[in-house]
Amino acid sequence: MPIRAAHLAIAVLAALIATGDPAGARGRGSERSVEAVESRTAGEPIMAIVSLQRQRITVYDANGWILRAPVSSGQKGRETPAGIFSVIQKDAEHYSNIYDDAYMPNMQRLTWSGIALHGGPLPGYPASHGCIRMPFDFAARLFDVTDLGLRVIVAPTDVAPVEITHPLLFQPKPGAGALIAARIAEADEAARKADQARSAAASAFREASKAMVPVRTAENLKLRAEAELATAETARASAISDDAKQQAEDAKARAAARIAELEAQLAAAKAELQPKLDARAAAREAAEAAQTARAAAAEAARQAARELEPVSVLISRKTQRLYVRQGFEPLFDAPVTIVDPDRPIGTHVFTAMERTGGDAKIRWSVVSLDDASVDSDADPHSRRRGVQNAKPASSEPESAKAALDRIVIPQDVLDRIPGIVPRSSLIVTDEALSTETGKGTEFVVLLSGEPQGGIKFRRRAPATEFGYARPRERQPFWGSPFGAPFSTW
Repeated sequence: MPIRAAHLAIAVLAALIATGDPAGARGRGSERSVEAVESRTAGEPIMAIVSLQRQRITVYDANGWILRAPVSSGQKGRETPAGIFSVIQKDAEHYSNIYDDAYMPNMQRLTWSGIALHGGPLPGYPASHGCIRMPFDFAARLFDVTDLGLRVIVAPTDVAPVEITHPLLFQPKPGAGALIAARIAEADEAARKADQARSAAASAFREASKAMVPVRTAENLKLRAEAELATAETARASAISDDAKQQAEDAKARAAARIAELEAQLAAAKAELQPKLDARAAAREAAEAAQTARAAAAEAARQAARELEPVSVLISRKTQRLYVRQGFEPLFDAPVTIVDPDRPIGTHVFTAMERTGGDAKIRWSVVSLDDASVDSDADPHSRRRGVQNAKPASSEPESAKAALDRIVIPQDVLDRIPGIVPRSSLIVTDEALSTETGKGTEFVVLLSGEPQGGIKFRRRAPATEFGYARPRERQPFWGSPFGAPFSTW
C-alpha cells in the first residue's frame, strides 16, 4: 500500500506540474473538506447520499449525518446516473478492465455494469467516466465501516432524510423477536441433544466392541479345538499299535471336552454381547435421528435469522406492481392499486432507521428526489463559490405522505412481506425497475429525467460474469500522467 500511495502522489503531482491547471488546487482543497460529526458517537451507516449538484457525499446513521466529503462524479456525456442503488460488492484493491487498468482503491460497487464509489483524484468538478470518486483517505475510512446492502442515493440536488410517520409504513410483526429467539434456542437444544446422542452412540460402540472380544476369542479357540479333534480322529484311524490308538483316543476325548467347554463360553459371551449390539443399533439410530433434528432446527433458525435481514419493497407507478427483495434475492411481486395512476407520484426512499425499543415500532425517514432543473444552480460545472459547504435541504415529508396516501396494498400481499427491521426500505417511484436490478443486487432505480451517460454505454454483466477485479498483490499501472490533468476512470 505505501508503494501504491507513492505512485499515486507522484502521478498526481506530475500532472499538476505539467498542466498548471488550477483545478488541481481545488482538488487539494477539497481533500481538506472531509468532515465527521464530533458532537456524538457515530452509529452504523444506514445510507449515503451523493449530491450531483454539490459534488458531495454525506453518510447518515439513525440520528443524522456522520461523514461528509467532496466527490467527483461523471463528466458531461458520461454522467453518473441519478437514482437509487446499494453497495453490492466491496474490493479494497480494485483495477478497472475498462479504463487502462485504472486503480480504484476501496471500491464499493453500485451496479454490475461498473458504477461504483472509490478513491480517486478530485479536480473540483465532475471528471469521471460515471463512477463517484472520493478522497482517498475518506474512501478507505468509509470502506471500513460499511456493509453490503448500504443504501446509496445519487440525487440531482442536495437532500437529506427527514423523519416521517404514515400508516402505510411497515412495522415489525408482533412477536417476531420472540419467535426468532425461540428458533435459535430450539437449534441450540437440538445441537446439544445431537452431541449427546453422538456421544452415547460412541459409548455403545465401545461397549459392543469390548463385549465382542470374548466371543471372538471363544470362536477362535473352538476352531482350534475342532482342528485338534480332527487331527486325533485321523491319528486314531491310522494307528497300528494299541498305544498309538489309545493316545489318539485320549486326544480325541480332550478335544471334544474342550469344544464342549468353549461352546458354553461362546454361548455365554454371545448372550452378553447381544444386548450391547442392540444398544449400539438403537444408539446409532438415535444419533442419526438427533442429527436430522439438528439439521432441521438449524435450518429453521437460519430461516428465522433471515427475518433479521433488511427487507426492500419497491412500488412502481409505471408497472402498478409491488416488488419485494431480501438479501439481494427477489421474494415476490404483486399488483397494487395507485389512485389516479396517470398522475406522477414522485420518487421517495423511505428507510427504517431504528427500533424504538424491543419489538416496538420502527422509526422511518424519507428522502424525496427532485429534478435538478428546478434549481437554477443545477449544473455542477457552474456552482457558486462556497455552495459545496451548504447544508443539505431536508426532504419535504408532505409530498411523500401524499404519495403514500395514493397507494392501496392488498392485505394478502401485506401478510407476505417479511418482518421489518432497521435498514429495511420502501421505495415509491414513477419509474420502472432498472435493468441493472438482477442477480446479486438490491433494487436499482434510475431517474429517467436525468442524464445517464455514465451507464448507457456500459454492458451490464451479472455477478458471476463480471470480472474486472484484479489480484490484490498486483501493482497498479498508471500510464503516462501527462496526457491530462487527471486520468478519467
